[in-house]
Amino acid sequence: MGAKILYYLILIPISRLPYFILYGLSNLMCFVLYNIGYRKKVIVENVTNSFPAKSPLEVTKIVKEFYKHFCDLVIESIKNFTISERQIRQRVVFNNVEILDKLYAKNKNIVSMTSHQCNWEILAVALGDMSKHKQLGIYKPLTSNLFDVKMKKAREKFGLKMFPMSETVKYFKKTYEEPVSIFFASDQWPSNPKRAYWTTFLERDTPVLFGAEQYATLFNWSVVYCEMVKVKRGYYSVNFKLLSENPSELSKGEITNSYIHELEKTIAKSPSNWLWSHRRWKKTKEEVLNEKKN
Repeated sequence: MGAKILYYLILIPISRLPYFILYGLSNLMCFVLYNIGYRKKVIVENVTNSFPAKSPLEVTKIVKEFYKHFCDLVIESIKNFTISERQIRQRVVFNNVEILDKLYAKNKNIVSMTSHQCNWEILAVALGDMSKHKQLGIYKPLTSNLFDVKMKKAREKFGLKMFPMSETVKYFKKTYEEPVSIFFASDQWPSNPKRAYWTTFLERDTPVLFGAEQYATLFNWSVVYCEMVKVKRGYYSVNFKLLSENPSELSKGEITNSYIHELEKTIAKSPSNWLWSHRRWKKTKEEVLNEKKN
């Protein structure tokens, strides 16, 4: 009952508000979260350690801008429940899609590696028919059945097909009538860091989810980096870069390292737009390795 009240009586009415009111709510939320210090210790620590050359003043500026971006992200995600196709096409513009279409012409399936930069929720809604490939996305089912259904419906309404992560192998083994693209967000802390691939990311030893490279190499799907850039408040530009057309020919870690390198460049362009509130570095490499020995 609580989930229904939250969804139908609070979130949907908010979702139907015009953008100028929504961003007013975002400003208010930002003021509250910043002043109560929501996850501030984690955010400041992440930013400080990721940019050791930046002064305390520069770190503070990034942190403040992150709170603004984070609150916009929350509000825009609520808007996704009722956003129109016209609005989504205006607010998310896809560039150099010809990179994908050339792979389509070669009958190549794609692993698209994206991240938690800018607004990945509005990206999911916008993907739809942005290229000739059928767009597929992996998601982690929510504990609330109602919100699981409603979030999936919102993401899929313009053409994206979502499937639970437990069925990933199934979707790679399927035979498709036309080429498909599966999206992976590979920049979070792995559920099992003992089995992760370790590399250097933002100045630190970092365990990275290896699924995207693993599946791409095993099934020889081409790999593309999907970069999202905030043009201005509520408007985004998406760019693509081919990382490998034939990943089975590469050595272990090459794709993941290429992805990390591209993501670092994206974050450097606009540091405040990455998800700094996430505990990306929960443990050091030494701590993880010691757990493995024990």
